[in-house]
Amino acid sequence: MRKLLLPLLVVVSLAAAGAATGSTSQTVTISKTGYTPTAVTISTGDAVIFKNTDTVAHTVVLAPTTGVNCGGTVPLAIPAGQSATCTFSSAGKFKFSDPASKKKAFRGTITVTPPLVSSVTATPKNVLYGHTSTIAGKVASGQSGQSVQISAQGCTGTSTVVATVTTTAGGAFSYQAQPVDNTSYTLSSQGLASSISIGVKPRLHLAKIGAHRYKLQVFAAQNFLGTRATFQRYRPGLKRWAAVKRVKFHTAVTKHSPTVITSVKFRSGIRAHLRVRASLGPKQARPCYLPGRSNTIRS
Repeated sequence: MRKLLLPLLVVVSLAAAGAATGSTSQTVTISKTGYTPTAVTISTGDAVIFKNTDTVAHTVVLAPTTGVNCGGTVPLAIPAGQSATCTFSSAGKFKFSDPASKKKAFRGTITVTPPLVSSVTATPKNVLYGHTSTIAGKVASGQSGQSVQISAQGCTGTSTVVATVTTTAGGAFSYQAQPVDNTSYTLSSQGLASSISIGVKPRLHLAKIGAHRYKLQVFAAQNFLGTRATFQRYRPGLKRWAAVKRVKFHTAVTKHSPTVITSVKFRSGIRAHLRVRASLGPKQARPCYLPGRSNTIRS
């Protein structure tokens, strides 16, 4: 097995080491003091992101390497401020470590379990803030009366048990999920687990409050103070939306926890009766939300 660890180190960027489409991921942060967390549990087909937050490069050795796809050769050499992603296609226990350190904090384990379910879906896969998605599937055993525990881990929180459902005929189950930000759901029963992720779009509301005056609000579980949205008009001749101006959110209030309403009032001199809207792009929405856009109104 040692021969598998001998290839030359390669630098793996985030783009070069992407996880498989449809999989979920867990993040291991690398700092000058060690790994956080040092124990990770995922299902087959899921991924682990090694994120180097230190100011120097770190090396990650994986053992064994069979059933692991990191988009390059292991060991991984991860520069400061960059990440590498490894997808695990085989069940079992995998060790990761930094050969430059003998500290216990620089050693960890990844437990990869067989999938609990034969199929699992989230409908819809992406939801608007405040809306629900149905997680449904069938356990691989096909047994009815089996308890399935559902845990949710949001963008910045820890994993929390949100429900326990019981399978019906053929091992089928369903759960109405209402994530408040991008969330990974883990389904577990009898030592087996499967995961699925649901993306969340912030809810944007645009209103005209006077001549050439508008108000834009964002509803989410975080504030967007200092973030800029794009005010757009529709150009029918080109059949596309065009940017008019950028506006910065400056006011935030908590309505009903966890909902925070972030807003901005602004002026625009565009002529009346045009179709207008506002959008929040990927850079402004991430990491906790998907891009979003408001309702359409007349200027």
